[in-house]
Amino acid sequence: MAEETEDPEVPETPERDPNQLDYDLFHFLIKIMRTIFIGLFWMLINVFLGLYLGFAEPEASTPGRMFFFYSWFVLSLAAFIYFAWRMWRKKMDAP
Repeated sequence: MAEETEDPEVPETPERDPNQLDYDLFHFLIKIMRTIFIGLFWMLINVFLGLYLGFAEPEASTPGRMFFFYSWFVLSLAAFIYFAWRMWRKKMDAP
């Protein structure tokens, strides 16, 4: 009796649709949109506090309000840069 050797069945993978977005590309675009949105939102808050409410204008503000605004500005800028650095520090695989 001869042993029959058959190839183990390998499931066929369906062909990928070339018009469909890659999962990694989708996450890359999400990271770009998230960075832009948070940066614009940060700028909107600072423009509102500094220019609209007058916290950044020396003629329209007190030294305490200016100290509050500029300390908020520096701390929130550092937080935004840290957030962006944390989000973008992981390298992506080359296509």
